[in-house]
Amino acid sequence: MEWIEVFVATSQMGLEPVEGVLYQCGLNGLMIHDEADFAEFLENPNREWDYVADELVEEKQEQTTGITFFLRDNLYGREQLSQIKSALQSVKETEKELDLGSLEVTMKNVAEEDWANNWKKYFKPFPVGDKIMIKPSWEELPAQTDKIILKIDPGHIFGTGTHETTQLCMELIEKYVKKDDMVLDIGCGSGILSIASLLLDAKEADAVDIDPNAIQIAYENSDRNDIDRSRYHVKAGNILEDKELQASYSGKKYDLVAANIVADVIIALTKQVPDYIKDGGIFLCSGIITERKEDVLEALKAANFAVLDIKEKTSWVAIATRYEG
Repeated sequence: MEWIEVFVATSQMGLEPVEGVLYQCGLNGLMIHDEADFAEFLENPNREWDYVADELVEEKQEQTTGITFFLRDNLYGREQLSQIKSALQSVKETEKELDLGSLEVTMKNVAEEDWANNWKKYFKPFPVGDKIMIKPSWEELPAQTDKIILKIDPGHIFGTGTHETTQLCMELIEKYVKKDDMVLDIGCGSGILSIASLLLDAKEADAVDIDPNAIQIAYENSDRNDIDRSRYHVKAGNILEDKELQASYSGKKYDLVAANIVADVIIALTKQVPDYIKDGGIFLCSGIITERKEDVLEALKAANFAVLDIKEKTSWVAIATRYEG
């Protein structure tokens, strides 16, 4: 298995919140680079080393503050990278009072555009749940199937259905979406969850993502699946902070709301989703690492959501709830 070295540039103030975001995205083994630490070491008269090689000093002084981690060089790694970028963008939007630095993501010894195409060789048609078959737009089905075919090209946006968080949420959508439901997909990415809902006979779906590129990609994917745009509406913005965006969904009273993001965003959403959902409506949340499950369950309970289902796969959790008003 090959790995890609990834670096997130941040500020000294941003190290802790960025570390938290990466942890929520399921990463461990982070390497922290703090410019100030090495400068303090050099200036410390009581340091244990009498001599520090000039080459080391030069290397450390040129090193930017940030965090290094490794991703698998395959489709799953690409999914993780997209999720990480989305989560970093979200924290940058919500923590505007903090100097988080550039949050630029770079990969060592590989061009991102090359990696963004190489993963396609790993992405083949595969089933999710009992009813859906995911098919990359450039692939042919290996055999006839009676499953619903969901054609997808994620572009550079998170959401092919291969990541556990997306699969868990799609399995819950398959179970809880009903004919003629109104659906809201928060953090829609490629649009895979809302498009799946429409293919499962939901009446209409609204979708929103913090990344403005999601608008074009989600619409292109809905077109691939012959979904009329009168049934599908995609917007971009920060639903936690943008009052105008919040108002566009408040009062609509959706039958089902889905959010496949990260635990902290889901916890914040538990205070907003009641404005968007019917009494008795279903709220599906995924993207939760096992260590944060109890935190999310506690927030859901406090906001009057009754837990119906908890699904787990490897270190990820998805939760289905009913809003009890």
